Amino acid sequence: MGHTCRGTINLATANITVEDSCSFVISNGGAQTYHLKATSEVERQRWVTALELAKAKAVRMQAESDDSADEEPAPTHGEKTELQGALRALGAKVEDLSTCNDLIAKHGAALQRSLAELEGLRPPPDGWDKVRQVNERATLFRITSNAMINASRDFLLLAQTHSKRWQRALQQERDRRGRLEETLEQLAKQHNHLERAFRGATVLPHAGPPSAGPAKGGGGSRDLSDEDDDDIEFFDAMEDVPEFITVPADSRSHRRTGSNISGASSEGGFDDQSLEEQASSGASSSHELACQDTVKHRRRRRIPDKPNYSLNLWSIMKNCIGKELSRIPMPVNFNEPLSMLQRLTEDLEYHDLLDRASKCENSLEQLCYVAAFTVSSYSTTVSRTGKPFNPLLGETFELDRMDDEGYRSICEQVSHHPPSAAHHVESRYGWTLRQQITIASKFRGKYLSIMPLGTIHCTFQQMGDHYTWEKVTTTVHNIIVGKLWIDQSGEVDIVNRRTGDKCHLKFAPYSYFSRDVARKVTGLVTDSAGKAHFVLSGTWDEKMECSRVLQSSHGVNGAEGRQKTVYETLRSRELWRKHQIPEHAETMYYFSDLALTLNEPETGVAPTDSRRRPDQRLMENGRWDEANVEKQRLEEKQRAGRRRRENEGGREGQCTGEGGYLPLWFERQEDPMTKEPVHFYKGGYWEAKERQDWGRCPEIF
Repeated sequence: MGHTCRGTINLATANITVEDSCSFVISNGGAQTYHLKATSEVERQRWVTALELAKAKAVRMQAESDDSADEEPAPTHGEKTELQGALRALGAKVEDLSTCNDLIAKHGAALQRSLAELEGLRPPPDGWDKVRQVNERATLFRITSNAMINASRDFLLLAQTHSKRWQRALQQERDRRGRLEETLEQLAKQHNHLERAFRGATVLPHAGPPSAGPAKGGGGSRDLSDEDDDDIEFFDAMEDVPEFITVPADSRSHRRTGSNISGASSEGGFDDQSLEEQASSGASSSHELACQDTVKHRRRRRIPDKPNYSLNLWSIMKNCIGKELSRIPMPVNFNEPLSMLQRLTEDLEYHDLLDRASKCENSLEQLCYVAAFTVSSYSTTVSRTGKPFNPLLGETFELDRMDDEGYRSICEQVSHHPPSAAHHVESRYGWTLRQQITIASKFRGKYLSIMPLGTIHCTFQQMGDHYTWEKVTTTVHNIIVGKLWIDQSGEVDIVNRRTGDKCHLKFAPYSYFSRDVARKVTGLVTDSAGKAHFVLSGTWDEKMECSRVLQSSHGVNGAEGRQKTVYETLRSRELWRKHQIPEHAETMYYFSDLALTLNEPETGVAPTDSRRRPDQRLMENGRWDEANVEKQRLEEKQRAGRRRRENEGGREGQCTGEGGYLPLWFERQEDPMTKEPVHFYKGGYWEAKERQDWGRCPEIF
């Protein structure tokens, strides 16, 4: 329609939603709503398609038409005030111009009269030339003034002609942006409403007779209502069915039968006391190292409190749906004062698990400790909703704890797009760890998925055991509304490449309906023949326990018809428990004791070390505005360096995908295990640090 009246809905701003197979709704986001029902699903789809096409046409016509300004929504109060102020200022300038025009005309006429009177006199003969010269200049002044006035009048007329069109175009863009924000916010609220409704639902419609039984895939028992037995069927909520069941063994029977039980693990492994003794021994050694640490290096226990800056995350993230997170410019308000290299180094928070694993004489027992170490690396993320700084290309981070804790670590950012970091750790207890992690992340509208890609390698020199595994997916929930919270989910296979032993870990995703404890992790350690030896259980934010398998048997069929395995196990022993967080951690980004020390200034580190990064240091000191300015400077400097390298061109066969850049401490080779190109530590960093020879380091800060 060419005009509005009561009951109409503007198609350009209409919301068209489908309710069920035959019904759909047209609304304008306010009080006007049409509920329509077709005779069939095909007819409903024809109507929805036609309406969507008409809506697209209406939007296009609205943008192209010059006469559609009357149908545009009125500006907000703030926009009206701003527009009125601009018009008042423009009006004042026009009045000034008009006054100048009158003055120029008045003074020009007076000048002409004076010159005419001057010509009527009889000056000396040499004065006529001067009078004629003044008259010519006055004429030029009048011509120039008239030209200026005419140009000003033309400009004013042109501005008045086009200002209405410009204002209309600007208002249309504002309206489109506002409608998009309202639509996305409405979708988020509807998503939350559906989740709450689904969580609280207890009945499902059932078209068949009561004797038909539960629907395919339905779990648990059902009951019929007293009011409408034929139409409603009750179901228990579906749960993540465990792959196996563990039952405690009879301790007296175990002592009596010993290792003659059929199916028992007979390969060394844990006995009833070995794990407990190993744990207490590890705790004792850790305590001794901690005492040495306090004597040799008093490391800091506090950082400046986090400022209370309020910033709407949704106002930034709504423009980033579906984009790669590493390519989104983000202010430091959403960061924590650590780089991704330092977060990667935090995996060593519980390095003592690998120290204890290096002392094991049995590979299956060793595998249990490696699995516990794998789970422990996620314990620091439970409350850490801040985003670490994206490292600059060539940025490094070292952590030298060889004197007090027996290991040292070096990281280097080897690629920026995609962001990839190489990490190498060596320990005096006979183990090394290396990894190259490439971060892939996607913003899905309501949650953020972070997928660390790459294989982690851990080797023990004593028996030559070489373990490999990968990381699980990290998900940040409630990006739009609610409190941010983090979940870890996925499955991990830790494989001993020498023996073929394997530990399968499962990180259960959080579920509204699960009766299990949140953040649950389960695992099964098997040998190369597939025989189970140990069962692992716990949570990734608190502890992990291990139980030795005595025998196994096939149990009853599960809810999906699969046969579960029942493992008879000994009493569980604790492998790992999370350290208590520091006092006042909530004001220090929920950093752990190790995280508090990672950005502590140290002398002698490389000029490319993350501790020397200025924007990160400013953020830690609470100077966030300055940190944002410095962050933009560093990012622009990095982009300029990339353009320069691309213009210069790298040597053939030497390019790593970053415009010819070559990492300083790592070199790219084919991994003999995975056959993938990865970066291996080529040595030289610690020797350069000892000599303080940093001449080859790029100037990135």
